[in-house]
Amino acid sequence: MKLWGGRFSKETDTLANDFQSSIHFDQRLYREDIQGSLAHSEMLAAQGVISQADKEAIQKGLTEILADIEAGKVEFSPANEDIHMNVEALLTRRVGEAGKRLHTARSRNDQVALDFRMYVRKEIGTVIGRLLDLEKVLCAQARRHRNTVMPGYTHLQRAQPISFAQHLLAYAAQFSRDVTRLEDCRKRLNECPLGSGALAGTTYPIDRFQTAQALGFDRPCGNSLDGVSDRDYALELLSALSILMMHLSRFAEEVILWCSWEFKFIELDDAYSTGSSIMPQKKNPDVAELVRGKTGRVYGSLITLLTVMKGLPLAYNKDMQEDKEPVFDALDTVELCLPVFTGMIATMRVLPENMRAAAGRGFINATDCADYLTKKGMPFRDAYTATGRLVAACSAQGKTLEELTLAELREVSDLFGEDVYEALKLENCMALRQSFGGPAEAETTRQIQEVEAFVQARKQ
Repeated sequence: MKLWGGRFSKETDTLANDFQSSIHFDQRLYREDIQGSLAHSEMLAAQGVISQADKEAIQKGLTEILADIEAGKVEFSPANEDIHMNVEALLTRRVGEAGKRLHTARSRNDQVALDFRMYVRKEIGTVIGRLLDLEKVLCAQARRHRNTVMPGYTHLQRAQPISFAQHLLAYAAQFSRDVTRLEDCRKRLNECPLGSGALAGTTYPIDRFQTAQALGFDRPCGNSLDGVSDRDYALELLSALSILMMHLSRFAEEVILWCSWEFKFIELDDAYSTGSSIMPQKKNPDVAELVRGKTGRVYGSLITLLTVMKGLPLAYNKDMQEDKEPVFDALDTVELCLPVFTGMIATMRVLPENMRAAAGRGFINATDCADYLTKKGMPFRDAYTATGRLVAACSAQGKTLEELTLAELREVSDLFGEDVYEALKLENCMALRQSFGGPAEAETTRQIQEVEAFVQARKQ
C-alpha cells in the first residue's frame, strides 16, 4: 500500500507507477532529504507536536539509514515512487510508529522543494570552486605571457596588437562574472520552503524559523504558495550555467583555432589530445571540441525547464517532477567540463614566435600610424585616410608599414619623421596602450592581481 493509499481502493497500475516513479534520478537527493527530516523532527519535538522519544527514534533511524545508503547497503524501491517515500518507508520499517509521525505538518511538496534547493545550493559551491581553479590557471599563464605579442582580432581579421596575457585575462573577467552570477543565485534561493505544506501551510504550531536556521537558510519563504510552486532558482541556475558554458565554448573555439596549423599559436599536451585512426600526423583538440558540443546540452536543459514551467497554475503540479533531470544533467556536464578544460589550459604549450610572426602581418599597427599623425597635428579623420593610402600601397608592394622607407611615407604626409619606426614597432604599440584595461604590462599585471585577489577572497 502506498503511503498515501487511504483514499484509494486499488493499487496503482504497474505501468502508471513506473511512469510516475522518479526514484531512478531523485535518489541523489537522499542526503538533503534526510537532513531536512532531521531538522523537521527536531522542530516538531521542540514545539510539542511529537514526543522526545519519537524524535530520538526518528533521528537514530534516519542517521542509520544515511550511513547504510552511503555504504551501498540500501536498494531503493520504484514502488515507493520517489526518494521521500523511500526514506519514510525505510524509517517506518526500522522504528515503527514513530516513523509514521515524521510527516506531521509536512507535505511532499515542501519536502521536495526543500531538498532541491539544498542540492542546488550545494552544487553551486562546487561549480564556483572549479571556476576559481580555472581562473588561477589563467592567471599563471597570463603572468608568463605579459610581453608575448599576438594579433587581436575583430571579425576574425587581425586588428591591433595585444598580449597573450590580455587575451587570457578577458576570459578570466568573464569567468569572474560567472562566479558572481552563481553567488547571486545562491543568495536568492536561500529561503526555506519547509513548512509551506502542500501550499497553505499547516494548522500545527510549527517554527519555520527554527528549521530554516538549522538547515542554513537565511529565512523561511515568505509565502507558502510561492514556496512550493516556483522553480525560478533552478531556472536562474540553468541560465547562469548556460552563460558560463557560452564563455567556455568561445574559449574552446579559440583553442581549436590556435592549435590548428593555420594559426599554430599553441600546442596542446598529449594528455589532452587524441589522434586519428587513419592519419598518423593528426593531433586533435577533442577536449575543446567536446566542451563546445556540450554547451548545447546545457542550453537544452534551460529550455526544457522553461517549457515545463511556462503554463503551470499555482501551486504544485506533477509536471514539476521534470525539474530535476535537466538541472542534474546541466550540473553534471559543467562539473565534468571545467576540470578537464582547466587541465588543458594549464598544460598547453604557447608558441610566442608564431604569435609574433602573425602579428607582424595584417597591418595591425595601422591605428598606431594614424595616431602618430594625429599627435603631430593632423585631424584624426585625415590621418585615418592617409594611413589607409599607405596600407593600400603596402598591399600592392607586399610590404608592411614598418618596411616603407621614410621617403615613401612622406609621399603621403610630411609629418612623418624617423621616430615613426618606433611608433610602428609592435612591441611599442602594445606597451603604449596603457589605458585602464589595456595590454600594457603594467595593466595586465594589475588585472592579474585583481583576478588573484578575487579568487583568494573566495578560496578562504
